[in-house]
Amino acid sequence: MNDAAKIYVVDDDRDLGASVARLLRRHGFDAQPFLDPAPLLDVYAGAPADCIVTDVMMGDLDGFAFADRIREIDPSSAIIFMTAWPTTANAVDSVRRYGGLDYLEKPLDEERLLAAVEEGVSWSSGRRQQLARTASLTPRERQVFDLLTQGYSNKVIAAMLSLSSRTVEDHRASVMFKTGANGLAQLIALAR
Repeated sequence: MNDAAKIYVVDDDRDLGASVARLLRRHGFDAQPFLDPAPLLDVYAGAPADCIVTDVMMGDLDGFAFADRIREIDPSSAIIFMTAWPTTANAVDSVRRYGGLDYLEKPLDEERLLAAVEEGVSWSSGRRQQLARTASLTPRERQVFDLLTQGYSNKVIAAMLSLSSRTVEDHRASVMFKTGANGLAQLIALAR
């Protein structure tokens, strides 16, 4: 576990949010509660989190809309949803539509919460490393990378981008070097 991992807890129940943040701090996380997601969105870009634990049902901005806004700012933060009113539809949506890592029912099971947060911190760290490995790609290298990971051959990519096969091979070599990938399988894993 990374004891410097930043966790935000967003819940319009002041006592519950503070309680969850205290629990996480006792386990070595840098946890901070927020009553409302709006103030967090205002400061988030300057202090991104490794993981966010958010209530689903809140005032003006519910947990799902909040998750959408966070994803626009930071696609690498793990999000864990919690609710006192669980539904199967919301559980499915929390993962499929909103990129949630877990969907926890209140009252929270402390062990499950801690396991989810630890998994979230690990996922976030891996995701940030993946994005850093592809961040140095030029726009053309990014195009080649995207097409390679979709299964297209060098020859097909050359035709699609109106390039010579040799130019695509050069871009492919540069992509492999910059990402540190040893083969197509690693590139595909990196794209996920």
